[in-house]
Amino acid sequence: MAKEKEEKKLTEEAVKEEKTEEAVKEEKTEEAVKEEKTEEAVKEEKTEEAPQTRQVKENIVFVGMKPPMSYVLAIITSLSASNAKEITLKARGRAITTAVDTAEITRRRFMNDLKVSKIALGTEEMPAREGENRTRMVSTIEITLTRE
Repeated sequence: MAKEKEEKKLTEEAVKEEKTEEAVKEEKTEEAVKEEKTEEAVKEEKTEEAPQTRQVKENIVFVGMKPPMSYVLAIITSLSASNAKEITLKARGRAITTAVDTAEITRRRFMNDLKVSKIALGTEEMPAREGENRTRMVSTIEITLTRE
């Protein structure tokens, strides 16, 4: 009889432990669901912010006031690293001459297989500077170089 009582106690304890294990599992799953919900909320917040950031393609080089050889190096590394077949130089205002020089230096001295496939000219309207009352028009250029 003593053995039967002990066995009953052990089985009762085991049943209680199983119930507590089930309760713990339920709590864990509830926590996991809550975490998933918070992760989803964070992802939604991030996706809402995404349109505000501006993504730049790898095969576009924006030309500014640096020497042309800086941009030549950027073109060569971009073409060789990504195995791209074309690259676009973009410039506006006084940097247009630098963009043209960069394209010609790259094409004639370093990569003879590059050809100018497209040139697009345009104008952008810039806001007025301090003390000025009208907007300014700034010329733009896009030169697309293609590897044959």
